[in-house]
Amino acid sequence: MTFHNLLISWYLQNKRDLPWRNTTNPYHIWLSEIMLQQTRVAQGTPYFLSFTTHFPTVFDLAKANEEQVLKLWQGLGYYSRARNLHKTAQHIALELNGKFPDNYKDLLKLKGVGEYTAAAIASFSYNEIVPVVDGNVFRVLSRYFDIETDIAQASAKKEFTALASELIPKDNPAIFNQAIMEFGALQCVPKNPDCNNCIFNNSCLALQKKKVDQLPVKSKKVKVKKRYLNYIVVTDEKNQTLIQKRTLKGIWHNLYEFPLIETEKEEDFNFVSNAISKTLFDKKSILSIMEHNEKSIIHKLSHQHLHIKFWGIKIKGKVDKGISPEELKTLPFPIVIHNFIEQAQIAV
Repeated sequence: MTFHNLLISWYLQNKRDLPWRNTTNPYHIWLSEIMLQQTRVAQGTPYFLSFTTHFPTVFDLAKANEEQVLKLWQGLGYYSRARNLHKTAQHIALELNGKFPDNYKDLLKLKGVGEYTAAAIASFSYNEIVPVVDGNVFRVLSRYFDIETDIAQASAKKEFTALASELIPKDNPAIFNQAIMEFGALQCVPKNPDCNNCIFNNSCLALQKKKVDQLPVKSKKVKVKKRYLNYIVVTDEKNQTLIQKRTLKGIWHNLYEFPLIETEKEEDFNFVSNAISKTLFDKKSILSIMEHNEKSIIHKLSHQHLHIKFWGIKIKGKVDKGISPEELKTLPFPIVIHNFIEQAQIAV
């Protein structure tokens, strides 16, 4: 039995019932693929269901304002995906009359759509014979064929795409693509795969050579930067607080946050209270300052580890441009701040 026949047979018996698999609607497939970049299926599924409920069509998503989109996206991370999603929806609705391009080449022209996503939509919606190559596919192919190419190298994508193109059946490319990705997600997993109960245990070269745990090869190490963020949670006499929008490029662009004092290292109460009185409020207007969390919350992003502390400050009078606790909860925040607001039951 050929590689693709074995694989598809396994898939039909073991596949998960996922909402975006029960449709060829390019809007739903596009949504799911954008959401599942850098995101596990279990985490992404509720977001997919929420988006398709709030925005049943690409026209509905296009008509939404960016803050609505970011609020629904809150917690998925990599917020540029959401901003690109919104802009692309507007382009499709306004420029393309709501119709997605029906081929890989034209799908690549959409903002936020790379080779992988374009291939997925072209394959799953239009059954175009184009291989989908993601981390799961890299892993399955590198192990089965004992390929030691460093997948962090730019040339690796071309090599693995060419190999997948040779394997893909011309009569059913969509199901093959689904099958090989699902096989990598459920069976040929990164650590401790169950090779004894694998359909390929008689033909996998990595298993024969005892190299399963060595493949795929990925040498690139990500440099992680530490940042120390002190958020100032203000409460005035009207129970209003202050927030600001992150407009600079970088993490959390266009999301909201409390006033921020960023430091070079973790600082103590005296340092932060002095910084507050120097940069935010005159000492005479400050009634009290407190630490909401004595130990920093470490929030890990792909290239940054954020050490976050929340400082509560009560002030006399009324703050300029303050917002109520009710309004606070309608705005999009980074998930670490959203969780603080929920857990602290910011009143404020």
